[in-house]
Amino acid sequence: MPWRQAAVFVSVFIPAVSVAEVYRWIDDQGVAHFSDRKPSEGEHEQVELNRPSLVPMRENITRGKRVSAISEQVNRSLQAGNGRQPSGKPEARARERNNARCQGYRQKLERIHQQLRAGYSNDQGNRLRRKRREVSQKLSRQCLLD
Repeated sequence: MPWRQAAVFVSVFIPAVSVAEVYRWIDDQGVAHFSDRKPSEGEHEQVELNRPSLVPMRENITRGKRVSAISEQVNRSLQAGNGRQPSGKPEARARERNNARCQGYRQKLERIHQQLRAGYSNDQGNRLRRKRREVSQKLSRQCLLD
């Protein structure tokens, strides 16, 4: 029985809210007013409202959990190392060069983050975000996925 009452309530009151009209007018002092009732005097205009956009949160939560799991896996593999020991000097030098390159990518990312936090114009912000994306991709491809 409570489900029926809830269904009746929703079917009666929700459509009434969605067709509500909104009016806008400016008073003598230049202040804009909004109301669901027409003003008794003065000029007014009816405001058309767009339907609100709905974001499916379930998908965002699932994607967030997946990203967190991947991040944890990457962190564990970085802490444990990949288990391979260099068998000779050339491999050790190559590993050192790779570590230095990866450290350089991390430093570049930190500088870009500092610049983004410091404030920027639209063009500069777009350039910084593009550069951050490029450096992040290089870091993940060359350092995290090896």
